[in-house]
Amino acid sequence: MTQKIRPRHPEKVNNPINPIKKKPDWIRSKLTNSKEFFLTKTVVNKSNLVTVCQEANCPNITECWSKRHATFMIMGDTCTRACSFCDVKTGKPEKLDPFEDIKIANAVNKLNLRHVVITSVDRDDLSDGGSNHFKKVVETTRKKNPNTTIEVLTPDFLRKGDAYKELLKADLDVFNHNIETVPRLYLKVRPGARYFASLDLLKNAKKNNSKVFTKSGIMVGLGEEQDEIIQVMDDLRSADVDFITIGQYLQPSVKHHPLERYYHPDEFKELELIAKSKGFLLVSSSPLTRSSYHADEDFAKLQQNRLNNH
Repeated sequence: MTQKIRPRHPEKVNNPINPIKKKPDWIRSKLTNSKEFFLTKTVVNKSNLVTVCQEANCPNITECWSKRHATFMIMGDTCTRACSFCDVKTGKPEKLDPFEDIKIANAVNKLNLRHVVITSVDRDDLSDGGSNHFKKVVETTRKKNPNTTIEVLTPDFLRKGDAYKELLKADLDVFNHNIETVPRLYLKVRPGARYFASLDLLKNAKKNNSKVFTKSGIMVGLGEEQDEIIQVMDDLRSADVDFITIGQYLQPSVKHHPLERYYHPDEFKELELIAKSKGFLLVSSSPLTRSSYHADEDFAKLQQNRLNNH
């Protein structure tokens, strides 16, 4: 009788701890213009820039890059945090690039962007969390591209005091910081962050610059309950946040936080209606919604909605 050969690690072959659930039909990215996609890719690569589109494995990269929309990630590609939902690598970051502001400004110019989103990794190793560098990038981008509106998606600058205020001195149009999930899941999903610290950051950003639009986002499918999502909405409104984004969590690998379930588009519509009833100026709620997805169109809507409310 022939003996069967067993796999060396059967538990890894047959029983991954967090198996990747098959995506439903409604989660599909699309390429709308291949020529523009490769133009965006060329500008990013030649400038030796980092984008969150690539580093976070965003499902919308083909659609966005086909429209020349790229979200630039500054201060390197290595984060000092280890959030269980995120695909950006964790480790000891390299020194800041002193010419990064010029590279970003030139790339925005080459792509002829009317709206740009600039984000960053967490830099807990820096005394100011990178706030001054962030400010420098924004100021140089503004000088080179005076007609481009600028949105920043920032880290929480936790335990950095008032360092975030330096960034707010720059000429910003949108200040975005993602709350990401409900408070109960923070220790598992964002162990290095604090829920109420993120709320305070958003509230203080509006206090320090009443003209800037404030924005925050939450992922669903991590194991939260609807009443917890509604509480986050209330907390964000109490912090005077103008714009909320609600999108589906997509598990990057078996090592990441498990995906509990996919929300149906009808559930996203229901969450959108609830959020609108809370008084947000704008709500983006869909399976593929991400912080910078359709950010230029959304900014135009924000401006119009503010005018309509006055």
